[in-house]
Amino acid sequence: MQQNLLETPIEYLKGVGPNRGTLLRKELGIHKYGDLLNFFPNRYIDRTRYYKINELQNNVAEVQIIGKIINIKTVEFGKNQKRLVATFVDDTGQMELVWFQGHKWIRESLKLNEMCVIFGKCTSFGNTFNMAHPEIELMAEHEQSLRSAMQPVYPSTETLANRGISNRVINKMMQQLFQETQAKFAETLPAYLTAELKLIPKNAALFNIHFPKSAEALAKAQFRLKFEELFYIQLQLITKNLIRKHKIKGHPFTKVGEYFNDFYQNHLPFELTNAQKRVIKEIRIDMGSNAQMNRLLQGDVGSGKTIVALMSMLIALDNGFQSCLMAPTEILANQHFNGLTELAKELNINIKILTGSTKTAARKIIHEELENGTLHILIGTHALLEDKVKFQNLGLAVIDEQHRFGVEQRSKLWKKNEIPPHVLVMTATPIPRTLAMSLYGDLDISVIDELPPGRKPIQTVHRFDSNRLKVWKFIRDEIALGRQIYIVYPLIEESKTMDLKDLMDGYESISRDFPLPQYAISILHGKMKPADKDAEMKRFAEGKTNIMVATTVIEVGVNIPNASVMIIESAERFGLSQLHQLRGRVGRGAEQSYCILMTSHKLSADSKTRMETMVKTNDGFEIAEVDLKLRGPGDLMGTQQSGVLNLQIADIVRDRDILILARNYALKILKDDAPMQKPENAVLRATYIELTKKATIWNYIS
Repeated sequence: MQQNLLETPIEYLKGVGPNRGTLLRKELGIHKYGDLLNFFPNRYIDRTRYYKINELQNNVAEVQIIGKIINIKTVEFGKNQKRLVATFVDDTGQMELVWFQGHKWIRESLKLNEMCVIFGKCTSFGNTFNMAHPEIELMAEHEQSLRSAMQPVYPSTETLANRGISNRVINKMMQQLFQETQAKFAETLPAYLTAELKLIPKNAALFNIHFPKSAEALAKAQFRLKFEELFYIQLQLITKNLIRKHKIKGHPFTKVGEYFNDFYQNHLPFELTNAQKRVIKEIRIDMGSNAQMNRLLQGDVGSGKTIVALMSMLIALDNGFQSCLMAPTEILANQHFNGLTELAKELNINIKILTGSTKTAARKIIHEELENGTLHILIGTHALLEDKVKFQNLGLAVIDEQHRFGVEQRSKLWKKNEIPPHVLVMTATPIPRTLAMSLYGDLDISVIDELPPGRKPIQTVHRFDSNRLKVWKFIRDEIALGRQIYIVYPLIEESKTMDLKDLMDGYESISRDFPLPQYAISILHGKMKPADKDAEMKRFAEGKTNIMVATTVIEVGVNIPNASVMIIESAERFGLSQLHQLRGRVGRGAEQSYCILMTSHKLSADSKTRMETMVKTNDGFEIAEVDLKLRGPGDLMGTQQSGVLNLQIADIVRDRDILILARNYALKILKDDAPMQKPENAVLRATYIELTKKATIWNYIS
């Protein structure tokens, strides 16, 4: 069918008009015919069965009954409140229909003593059943309408319900739309693809999603539309990646030279794992091509990403280029600086750090050495983005925990060079495969999925507050063995005062239980000045204190090999990924480490699942999958990135298999015909071009 009919403003559809049109725009984002067509039901009800009044029971399911209204009255209740009550009868008994709003137009629309079908949820008061705000359809209309056994239920809002735009009204609009368009919609997938995957045609899919004749017809329609939605998202992401590789030239690092080989052969502190070797090879191939590398490096806490970053920087150095590493916090930047300086101490290379607290004299030297090329690697925070920071030739930018940086911030780094540097993004937050495919589908992804040898898995246990005395005894035993302990309190933005109180109360009671001079305690929280934080961290790192009482400021990247116990207070108030990150602060030395999750006895079902998951596995990817199921993609990635996932019919958690299938087909097609120029891909190309003009896929896909 002609695309232009679907561009018609929604108020022109018979039965809509300007008032309803305004409401549909505001409440549901339905502006034109095409939006309504792609406004999919979120569930279905079996409408094949008709109940009798004497069969009714108090249950939550909707029922439909044939009968007639014999009486209407207005009843007052409460203070100045009224309800409209109608008596409805069939041949087995009578019940009441009740409306609390919209009395005037409902009263006008009700027909007395005419056979009709009512539909809604029933509840009983005394011996009488009633149905609030039922859908009512005259028998004659009911028999004529585009009925389906599986009745669709569309998403709605309170405003729509109050203004009389019920599910039945939307259903009526949908019927009108299918009549006006004659249910002829352009096919949007190539014939070879629909044949190979046995997908039903576009027309049939759209008809059966709104008016399914059977559960089987509905399943086929859902599969076809879900596949299509995910397929075009993947096509967009992969094409973006390919275009970038063709258009954005990178520095070809053709040689692996002296710095890299000297480090690899003579100064490696430990044997690389197979996963690290595989990732370094992937990075070498990327940086050796003429295209700019854009790679996401995922590795669980402690999997050895830093050494991979250093070896990538050494390749840049072997080719005459500088590198930088940007971290989200000063603590983390300092840690990277100390770690890389230690690893590279025999290599005779110049590494410096630039953060907000770098003194003016030191800054001046850094700026000069950067511009004359004698500074090889610069590590820092957002300070690297300042205009004064100019590199002679930046070849590689490593970004740690990139979800903490905005897109604009990252693009400032690229602009420091005529040819943009290669980019390696590192994260210790494992991202489930399905989410990575949707959010970072335009990046190449490397995963370090094994821990270095000699690391013992951390033992995790869940304890209730009533077991505290036993936990404290365990801490004393560990301190007697020379180990150090973290005790972390939750920090939830809205209630900083309450959390600080929790932390200070906790600190005081711990100080009583672990008194000086036998024990020394450090404290760390967000309200402290940076210099004080660093001083406390330093005392703990040097082993001058046994216990660090802290809020989640220690979540990312703090490395104290001697700390062997992580106690998380009120663990039920943390998300799974946060619990996993906190646990990763211990287990960094050769000793057995422990994580103790302390909670109250009152736990929600989700909190229980989180505790069980933490106790059961140390695998960050497995934890991330559970987290995705519990929280959904939007929450997991934060609002700024979940925009990609405003899916209208697919769900990346439930439809994981369809997503993988869609990505594989998108890859296969683009590998064979990247510009989509072959005759059999004409429909693909046309749909794709239209899509890229629109904000969402479904505006066009019909």
